[in-house]
Order: sequence, then structure tokens, then C-alpha cells
Amino acid sequence: MTKKIQMTLLEKFKIYIKQQNLFQPKDKLLLAVSGGVDSVVLCELCKQAGYDFVIAHCNFQLRGAESERDEKFVNGLAQKYNIQVLVKRFDTEKYAADNKLSIQVAARELRYQWFNELISNESLGIGHWVVTAHHANDNIETMLMNFFKGTGISGLKAILPKQGKIARPLLFAGKEEIIGFAKEHKLDFVEDSSNASDKYTRNYFRNKLIPGIKEVFPQVEENLANNLQRFREAEQLYQQAIDQHKKKLLEPKGNEIHIPVLKLLKARPLHSVVYEIIKDFGFTAPQTDDCIALLKSETGKYVQSPSHRIIRNRAWIIISPNETTEANNVLIEREGDIDFTEGKLEIKKLQTSNLKLQTSHQTAQLDAVKINFPLFLRKWKHGDYFYPLGMNKKKKLSRFFIDQKLSLTQKEKTWVIEMNKKIIWVVGMRIDDRFKITDTTKEIMQITLVNTK
Repeated sequence: MTKKIQMTLLEKFKIYIKQQNLFQPKDKLLLAVSGGVDSVVLCELCKQAGYDFVIAHCNFQLRGAESERDEKFVNGLAQKYNIQVLVKRFDTEKYAADNKLSIQVAARELRYQWFNELISNESLGIGHWVVTAHHANDNIETMLMNFFKGTGISGLKAILPKQGKIARPLLFAGKEEIIGFAKEHKLDFVEDSSNASDKYTRNYFRNKLIPGIKEVFPQVEENLANNLQRFREAEQLYQQAIDQHKKKLLEPKGNEIHIPVLKLLKARPLHSVVYEIIKDFGFTAPQTDDCIALLKSETGKYVQSPSHRIIRNRAWIIISPNETTEANNVLIEREGDIDFTEGKLEIKKLQTSNLKLQTSHQTAQLDAVKINFPLFLRKWKHGDYFYPLGMNKKKKLSRFFIDQKLSLTQKEKTWVIEMNKKIIWVVGMRIDDRFKITDTTKEIMQITLVNTK
């Protein structure tokens, strides 16, 4: 019977780096070192493996004397290895308050901002890669946290071995194995007292939830660690399929995305495809159903995120920035002022009594009873037509522009206002005859183009 050969942590470390193509033997590394057992073991492994590295330590000034102790310990660690150490102190609480973040998120942002600054500045010669001591247990905790937060399949891949300029060569190793290595090599390290507190989400998973699950499923950590690779590969297949759908469906037009409704309705699975499209524009998973409902709604309906609107317009779904000066399609829901790329529209309702009728191209005066919101302000497109004022037959805008002797540049800057699939005004040029003022008109909808650029 063949005896199974047990590899050392150092051997596994070297193999994992090579398998994942994390970095090359000649690369200089910037090690993120807190002073805890994980980062201390990372230092020792990098030293034994022959890597050239420097140490970076963040003092978040959150634990008083303990934070000072950690900084002093890391300085001593650098002396032990005779290497450069970089230390930065952060006012983490102020940063969190100013940016309305949790302490954990604030510390993570500050940490990685600094690391990126260090390796981006080539003149410093600090390193090619930021190397962190995240291990298998961290990955399991992250996966479970993402699962319960509802991040979808993308969250199940958890922490990646390599992401941008960040490498994580200890993701293969469990916590017990890391502690065992530290004991075997008599490595000193410091303990973070906050790790024992369950006020942080990760600590709750680490100290309460996972130990509780282990009572029922003793192999849970090993099973989840094995599943991580499968989840990562499943996510890759999923993303490939989503990318194919996006390639077929999304038509970029300036700052907007246009999607044909009939094509989108045929996509399967529809819910997942729609969510993967809208999430990139600030929309949340619960808004997916609202966006799907737009596919069977009338023109003018929309769903909004903090940064974008998804608008139903005829046979299209349009994802447009909320900032109207950046959009090529603007929904007008009521009277008031509307800013857009060519200037500003002033929209107001007026009584016909004692009203001076306007003849300027900059002002459209329409029979208010025939006008219903929402209106749709957009750039003209080929195939558009209207009934020019004074004519009882339709004319394509392309033909109208030839008659008006417009230059190519003037055509490119032309916008129209549409209502119920009918153009009511070619902005700055001509209204549609069907919406003109008549002898029976009592109220006028006046739209004025001002501040023309």
C-alpha cells in the first residue's frame, strides 16, 4: 500500500503560487502585515521561498494602546528580516463619518487606497504586487456572508487568488494549518482583541455561525472550501453566458444603452439576464421585476436608480443617465424647466386671453388640450416623420432637413419632442400641424428653447 506523502505548508505555498500564476520569483512584493498570525506566517513563507519583499502596516488608531503595540511589533518584524517597513496612520473614525461608512468598510478603503498608491509610484520601487494573508477560512466566511446578503452567484466565488495587483497566496491554507506552522517555527505574533467581539459581522460568522454548523456537519469547512472552486468555475460559465446575452442585446448610443424589447423578452432566463444588465447602472435586485414589467408597459413608463433611468420608449428599453445634460433621451413628466445638451426648455401652460402669439422658431405654442404628459425629448433618427405646420400630409424629417438646407452639423444637433409616438415639435424649427392652436383653443402649452449652445 502506497503511503501518502504529506507536503509542508511551504511546499503547498510554492505550488499554489505557480498554479494560480500569482507572481514570479523575480517580482518584488509589498506584504500587508498587521502583526497577527496570518501575516506573520506570510512573511516567514515569503522569506523561506526566497522572495524579495517589503512590509506595509496600517495603524487605524481604533484600539488605543493595542494599535501602538501592533505598530511596534511590525517594526520589530522588519528588523528581524532586515527589510524595509512602511507605516501609515489613519484617522479611520473621521473617514468613516465623513463618508458615511462602517468602520470595517472605511478601514478597507483606506488600506487599499494606500497600497495602490505605493505600488503605482514606480519611483519608490516598493513592489510589483500587494500580497495579503487571506486564507481559506476568510474565504469561507466571505462566501457565506455574500450568500446571506443575496449577492447572487458572483458573490459565491468569494475572495479571488488574484485581483488586479492584489495577490493572495494563502487562500489554500486553513487557519489551523497556519497556526501549526507558527508554532512549529516558534513565530511570535500579536492578537487583535476585536476578533473576539461579535459586533462585527465577520466575527459573528467566525465565532458563532460556523462553529454552530460544525456541530451538525463536522466537515463543513472542508466541504465549503472544496465548493469554492466549483462555485468559481460555475460563475465563469454563468458570466460567459451573460456576456453573450449582453452582446446580442445592448446597443450603446453615446451615454445611453438601447435594448430592443422583443429580443429581450426572448432571453432566457429572463430574470437573471435583466438583473445582470441593470445592476451595472445602480439598480438593485428587487427592482428587476419592475424593469421586466416595463417590457409590457406603454411608452413613457420608467424605473429609476440613483444614477440612471430605464425608460420604455416604443419598441425599445433605454438606459439613460438621470443627469439630462448627459442623456440623448429625456422624459418630461410635468411643466417646468428641462436642461439638455443643446440648452434649456421652459414648459408652461398659459391662458389664451390677452396672450400674444409667438412666431419665433424658439417657441412652440400648442393646444394644451391635445398635450398629455409624459413627453419625450430625444435626438431625431432616420425614419422619423411629422406633419409640418401648414401641411396636411406627413413628411420625413430627413426630407424636411433637405428643404431647410441644414448642414450635417445642424442635423446632428436636432432634437424632437414626442408624445404617444407622435412628434409634436422639431425643437427650434417647426411644430406638428396636428397640435397647433385653433380658434377653439382655450389653453396653450408653451415650450421655449433658451440658452441655445
